[in-house]
Amino acid sequence: MKKGIIFALFLLPFWGISQTKQPNIIFILTDDHRWDALGYAGNKIIQTPVMDDLAKKGIYFKNAFVTTPICAASRASIITGMYERTHQYTFGQGNIKQAYVAQSYPALLKQAGYYTGFYGKFGIQYADFSTLFDQGESYDRDDKLKDYRGYFYKTLGKDSVHLSRYTGQKAMDFIAQAPKDKPFCLSLSFSAPHAHDPSEQQYFWQKEVDHLYQNVTIAAPIMATEADFLAQPEYVRTGENRTRWHWRFDTPEKYQRSVKGYYRMISGVDLEIGKIRKALEEKGLDKNTIIIVMGDNGYFLGERQLAGKWLMYDNSLRVPLIVYDPRRPLHRDIQDEVLNIDIAPTIFGFAGIKSPSTWQGQSLASYVQGESPAKRRKDFLVEHLWKVKIIASSEGIRSKHWKYFRYRDHLDREELYDLKQDPMEKKNLASEAKFQLILVQMRQKLEQKVATLERSRLP
Repeated sequence: MKKGIIFALFLLPFWGISQTKQPNIIFILTDDHRWDALGYAGNKIIQTPVMDDLAKKGIYFKNAFVTTPICAASRASIITGMYERTHQYTFGQGNIKQAYVAQSYPALLKQAGYYTGFYGKFGIQYADFSTLFDQGESYDRDDKLKDYRGYFYKTLGKDSVHLSRYTGQKAMDFIAQAPKDKPFCLSLSFSAPHAHDPSEQQYFWQKEVDHLYQNVTIAAPIMATEADFLAQPEYVRTGENRTRWHWRFDTPEKYQRSVKGYYRMISGVDLEIGKIRKALEEKGLDKNTIIIVMGDNGYFLGERQLAGKWLMYDNSLRVPLIVYDPRRPLHRDIQDEVLNIDIAPTIFGFAGIKSPSTWQGQSLASYVQGESPAKRRKDFLVEHLWKVKIIASSEGIRSKHWKYFRYRDHLDREELYDLKQDPMEKKNLASEAKFQLILVQMRQKLEQKVATLERSRLP
């Protein structure tokens, strides 16, 4: 067999040579989008009909998590397929190291012949961003503009538009102009529903969703009593999670305004995804374009009288994840634990390209065939390594049954939860005598995992 034929077979998707055309792939990332802020997840108030349709027709992952609940580190894990403990990138680190960018899905996919694009919040400091994609633009909220203009400074024609509308249009333009002789991978990173932190109003949305949630009352957050708050250590009670709770949720009126604003911003993203799907259909690409939707980290909406993310509770870690492959219209609701580090291998799985050995996640692509590749995952590391005064750095390990975590500068504080009996993580079992063996085992698992990941760092 000639070398050219062998190479062509290698590039074919993993499910067989009957599939002769590599699919287009659109990866959509939302910002601060918690797992249950989605109609399909059972939320009776939020309106997300387009994302719900993708979930109904595709693979919906009920237990999707990020390994680090902060945008910079999570996004680095998404593009590199590696834990933060290995790539070491978060805020305050300067540029991400070139060795990890060279092993990222954008770089390798472009080398493999895909036409690549990126629009939105890259969230990773990298001086050569312009070389990473065939087309791209990195932008986020403008924090210098301390009112609604922070979300409305981009223009289409002569009109200032919301960043979600701008990103949606950039996606549509990319689809319209994509070359016909090669597949494309378009990565979209919406700034919404991230609050505009400098503004007292916090949340800003497109006028098209103004009417939503006007005549509803959002239920009060669960686990939001004074006792739930006081159960936290002092460095959490006085940290950024509490500061932002005062910004958004510390009165009933503020809570209603903030949660409705948060929901409207998600509904705005949903509108744009609908326009993108229509653009695919109009160009005849909808039958061969895979769509993946995920959040970059979870979000507190007042639980424990906290806001933001950063902590090792599932509020911070759990995100929506939908994978829709129109070539294989198989719907499944999946219980298996899947991670942000699985995105890069999944994209490569659909593209039919072998993942590099440095990646630590696993491909989820075969879920569309009825397989369950993540079912064998026993546990995973959760961590927030950025050491900054206002956020306590923490690390832990989560299995299907147990979660253990500790604060890295306060090792005397440990938390242990029985997730089967206590999925809301109400009762910390770390000090109870009958759970000491499990505590020690989980602590050892954490330390072993950390050591393994640190040994995996690239030179």
